[in-house]
Amino acid sequence: MRWRGGFRCQDCGHAGHCHFKRRDVYQCNHCKWQASLTSGTLFAESKLPLRTWFLAIYLLTQHKSGISALALRRQLGVSYNTTWLFKHKLKQAMGERDSEQVLGGIVKMADAHCGGERHGSGVGRGGPSKTPFVAVVKCTAEGYPIAMRMDEVPGFRKMVLAAWAQRHLAPSTAVVTYGLKCFPRVTDADCAHTAIPTGGGAPDLGHPNFTWVNAMQDNVKNAKYGSYRSLRPKYLQRYLYEFCYRFHRRFDLAALVPRSIVAARTPS
Repeated sequence: MRWRGGFRCQDCGHAGHCHFKRRDVYQCNHCKWQASLTSGTLFAESKLPLRTWFLAIYLLTQHKSGISALALRRQLGVSYNTTWLFKHKLKQAMGERDSEQVLGGIVKMADAHCGGERHGSGVGRGGPSKTPFVAVVKCTAEGYPIAMRMDEVPGFRKMVLAAWAQRHLAPSTAVVTYGLKCFPRVTDADCAHTAIPTGGGAPDLGHPNFTWVNAMQDNVKNAKYGSYRSLRPKYLQRYLYEFCYRFHRRFDLAALVPRSIVAARTPS
């Protein structure tokens, strides 16, 4: 198949055209630089047809609680390593797509952890088997969720929360949190802070101000114990990227596939 039309060379900026009948590549008329249609995307150098990867994107984006690499392998009929690698590449692309998003307005924030307690390893937030992350939901004045962020953090310390707020919260944001002592440091980012001490445990989960924050954490837990069985701390942030990406585009599931393909065009 011979391609029609031209392209712009990434090296010298000159126009180029396809001159090859048997090779699906473009070549620059000036410097002879060549590039395929999938060059610079997650699909580059893959021997599998694009329709297989597009099906993978559809399956990854349409499941509310996610789909494991093993289940994806069974659907696609390819190796586990191939599906695992592509799955994590796409998660990373999703995160990079939303990485510059800054939340403002009314924000509900909570501390969260992934991982359970192990015998002899201590209890509480500082347990070595737990990976801490910040769960934040932007809400309307009526309390409905608009956007969210979930970011892994080294720990719930004052300096850590101050640095996170300066990067991800807009000035004058109204932040509502539990009574955790590190949360007031969001004021370092010129945000207004309101603390609602609940005492921890069940009162936290049932408090109306934190309904949506807790719902987001429940989605992560459901995926962990249902779809994925376990989440390795090393890759936790990528799974959080995936949850946030789907949440922001949940009202138009049909558009999730083409939008994810666009995100896959610019991998890190």
